[in-house]
Amino acid sequence: MHKLSRSNRDKLQQFVSITGASEKAALQALKASDWHLEGAFDVFYSQPQSKSLTDTRHLEELYNRYKDPYLDMILVDGITLLCNDLQVDPQDIVMLVVSWHMKAATMCEFSKQEFIGGLQSLGIDSLDKFRERISFMRAELKDEQKFREIYNFAFAWAKEKGQKSLALDTAIGMWQLLFAEKQWPLVDHWCQFLQAKHNKAISRDTWSQLLEFARTVDPALSNYDAEGAWPYLIDEFVEYLTENGIVQNR
Repeated sequence: MHKLSRSNRDKLQQFVSITGASEKAALQALKASDWHLEGAFDVFYSQPQSKSLTDTRHLEELYNRYKDPYLDMILVDGITLLCNDLQVDPQDIVMLVVSWHMKAATMCEFSKQEFIGGLQSLGIDSLDKFRERISFMRAELKDEQKFREIYNFAFAWAKEKGQKSLALDTAIGMWQLLFAEKQWPLVDHWCQFLQAKHNKAISRDTWSQLLEFARTVDPALSNYDAEGAWPYLIDEFVEYLTENGIVQNR
């Protein structure tokens, strides 16, 4: 092996201890990501062999620990127990990231396939490995592309089964959670505006366009284009901000 710097040797050891990979596989992933540890995890866990590193029997045992006694699913009580085991608050946004990795169809539910498939894709087959991966999943929220994917995933995940739109109270709760991470200064004004003026369920179009608005329009609205193709609700929000003196007339 080529002589590694102390920093890179530390990264190699950390990578091996978290993933259980061989030094050769760890070195390949780290080199492919230019020695960025988080990028190396992405490279490693996107490869099919990461699944072979998980022990199916251990995954079954984990699933059985959390599954409902009457249904072949993990429901609220099981997820609460999982959060206790992980030492994570059930309201922590990282549980949304966990659900995204599991491709969960519905909030507060994991099917057996979702739970085991998600853990396999993450290379997790024990609670210790799960705890070690929490910081990685939290860091994924800092990646703009992944944040967008998680944000868009949250709409279908959080809405009631059979509904096309997202209940307003649920949408507000999700926005406060997501934009606390993204740090959009207007999120509280947006939620107050919806409660005062809209008071209806939120469409997928409004949900997805709001992220674009928060990402591209500065909080003082200096680059807001009234002729742009924003949903009417966002245009009304801009009027609300200026009429209430929250931002100055442009």
